[in-house]
Amino acid sequence: MRLDLESGGTKCISDDIKINYMTVGNYSIVNPNDALHLPASHKVYVTVASPKGHAQHHAENVESGKFVFTAMETGDYTTCFVAPGFRPPAKFAVDFEWKSGVEAKDWATIAKRGQINMLEVEVRKLLDVTESVHEEMFQLRERESEMQELNRKTNSRMAALSLLSLVVTLFVAGLQVWHLKSFLERKKLL
Repeated sequence: MRLDLESGGTKCISDDIKINYMTVGNYSIVNPNDALHLPASHKVYVTVASPKGHAQHHAENVESGKFVFTAMETGDYTTCFVAPGFRPPAKFAVDFEWKSGVEAKDWATIAKRGQINMLEVEVRKLLDVTESVHEEMFQLRERESEMQELNRKTNSRMAALSLLSLVVTLFVAGLQVWHLKSFLERKKLL
């Protein structure tokens, strides 16, 4: 993906990553003129933060970089690119690739290291994907049961509040009738 940045600007991207999933990210500033080096204005600060705000990666004044980590908690991990202020303001693009889980594995290296053919690599990929889908199904079932419990609690609370509202309404109506009756008796209309 390509992000457009301007001097003094910030762009952040989030990705929902499960616990113990490996994550790999590559970023580089796009050189507008391949014949020349990047100008001094084309540098960024990069931070990757966990859902609880712990820094997983931090780089300052870089043109390109890479981060790799294993998620220690489940949730939205955020990557922010900050372009330092520069006069005159400069606009530039950052190429960013972020993979996690099964996508993050370097299958070519695994194939070379294990000296296996591509068919075996594909089978291993499929097994990893299947395992990932299986884990996700269990997580979804767990979340479903949590949501059902929340719905039950909310329903019972709403029933209790509705009953309380009815009792208060009837009590106020009784008070109004009593007050009207006593008012009319004082005025000798009743």
